[in-house]
Amino acid sequence: MRPAAEVLCVPGVGLDAAAWRPTLDGLPQWPSAVAVLPGYGARRRPGEPLDPVALGRRVARERLAGRSGVVLVGHSAGCQVAVEAARAAPGSVAAVVLIGPTTDPRARSWRRLVVRWLRTAAHERLWQVPTLVRSYTRTGPRHLLAALGAARHHDVRAAVRALDRPVLVVRGPRDRICPADWASELASYGAPGSRVVTLAAGAHMVPLTDGPAVAAVLREVLG
Repeated sequence: MRPAAEVLCVPGVGLDAAAWRPTLDGLPQWPSAVAVLPGYGARRRPGEPLDPVALGRRVARERLAGRSGVVLVGHSAGCQVAVEAARAAPGSVAAVVLIGPTTDPRARSWRRLVVRWLRTAAHERLWQVPTLVRSYTRTGPRHLLAALGAARHHDVRAAVRALDRPVLVVRGPRDRICPADWASELASYGAPGSRVVTLAAGAHMVPLTDGPAVAAVLREVLG
């Protein structure tokens, strides 16, 4: 693995940089940034694509070109964007970390997505709600739902299989959106050395609710 020089995070659908602050606060030694995108912390402008392949190529073009040693970290549907960015700019990426990755093929329908979201929300921490409301309002519900609709049709398994480096899948133990068997399955498509880390606590929103624990995992990668 190439030496890591910086961290680039891709938020989940509807989220923005605030969702990463507790994690990035635990990585003061490394330069870090959050790639806010249409549907992922920003509103969509007319004509802007929302599918993970197009967004991944945008990240590769705008945030990875000319760089090397980047640890690319995705959360939720942002994992799908991160994987596509790594495919588009393999020479820039030292490692790929996927936190609570979507979309499990068993939960692509809106009904099953909602069921898994509700089962997970019951285990989330209430203090994060104001941050989520601000992020979702900034993105806009219409743009959020459109981005989620595009993400649920993307085959992240094929994207992971195409990478030339291992992936690290991280999840909270109470995450029903990314259950343990789905995390293991996705890691199995990665290059040799791909693995899963289940944190000691947390559900789906661990970059926000369990930032120090996520940062500890990332420090191992960066180190």
